[in-house]
Amino acid sequence: MGIGSKRQANFELLRVVAMFMIISLHYLVKGGAAVPFPFAAGENPVGVLAWLIEAFCIVAVNCYVLISGYFLVESAWKPGRAVSLVLQVLFYSLLISVSLLLTGVISAGDLDLYDWIGFVFPFGTEHYWFATAYLAMYLFVPFLAAGMRKMKKRELQILLAMLLVFFSLEKTILPLYLATDRYGYDFGWFLCLFVAAGYIRLYGIPWLEKRPHAAGLYVLSCVLIWLLAMASNTLGSEIETFIHYANMLYTYNHLLCVTGAVSLFYMFKNLRIKEGRFAKAVRTLAPYTFGVYLLHEHVLVRYEWMKWLGVENVKESYLFVPHLLVCVLVVYAVGTAADFVRAWVFARVRAVAGRMWRQPEMPTEDKR
Repeated sequence: MGIGSKRQANFELLRVVAMFMIISLHYLVKGGAAVPFPFAAGENPVGVLAWLIEAFCIVAVNCYVLISGYFLVESAWKPGRAVSLVLQVLFYSLLISVSLLLTGVISAGDLDLYDWIGFVFPFGTEHYWFATAYLAMYLFVPFLAAGMRKMKKRELQILLAMLLVFFSLEKTILPLYLATDRYGYDFGWFLCLFVAAGYIRLYGIPWLEKRPHAAGLYVLSCVLIWLLAMASNTLGSEIETFIHYANMLYTYNHLLCVTGAVSLFYMFKNLRIKEGRFAKAVRTLAPYTFGVYLLHEHVLVRYEWMKWLGVENVKESYLFVPHLLVCVLVVYAVGTAADFVRAWVFARVRAVAGRMWRQPEMPTEDKR
């Protein structure tokens, strides 16, 4: 995505906030503060609090896709964006692997052939599942966007309802594992979110245009995720099916996660940010958020950064809350700095390539 173009500061702020949430999700689950279900909630109030924070952050991934769909449904499809995405992912996938090897953080014996295949082909191996799903979705954008623009409002409503029933409502109400459910980690779910975002752009949801409605639905959705999960966790000691239900509440395509994401999206959609230093800072930071994800979620880094920052030492105490905030800021700052360097390198390479491929101008004929 272009760094030089001026974007709407409210949506750029949502991208930054959503990345803070995503880092928090990884800290809580992979760091161990959000202990797996089932657990004795009465004996582990820290775990209960961790799952509450998780509930308010779980909507972040959906928000990223909603932002893309909201703008792409009325934008020209550009194959260069797909190429840029591929190159950016390859940059991190390969460079981090080689850097850790050369600096001795890992040894050659720690990596096998499959590891290197994953570094070289990160999309097919889902080294970064989000990048894989997003790229696949983006390749379908020209067909989806063109079709949605030609559909009547009622037709689009029916299509969206059917998609939500298939991808979300069914798994939300049925207390069993579904063969078609990928928990929102696939491009099929991203296509559903794209249609939802496109509908918001084309027709809107009037009820959510009011800020109290959007804020209230977001809080209600997240609190319900947490309350139902805690209740299911308690009942799961007697009936195992409830443990499955508790875990499903924290999946991206659960209906409560969808309502939470859409309402949070609306909160920022209708947020007015005055032009000034803050708006400028947000526009400066936001383009590097994807790089933050690619850095801290590299397969060789995703668990190590928590060890480096000492998550293990605080995960069982309330100290994890301030520690979480510090770690999120550190990871975001380091990731932003890294992607700033990556963007600078890419800009220099494009400039050199442009000069190399520039066709020499033909001399004009002197007509004197």
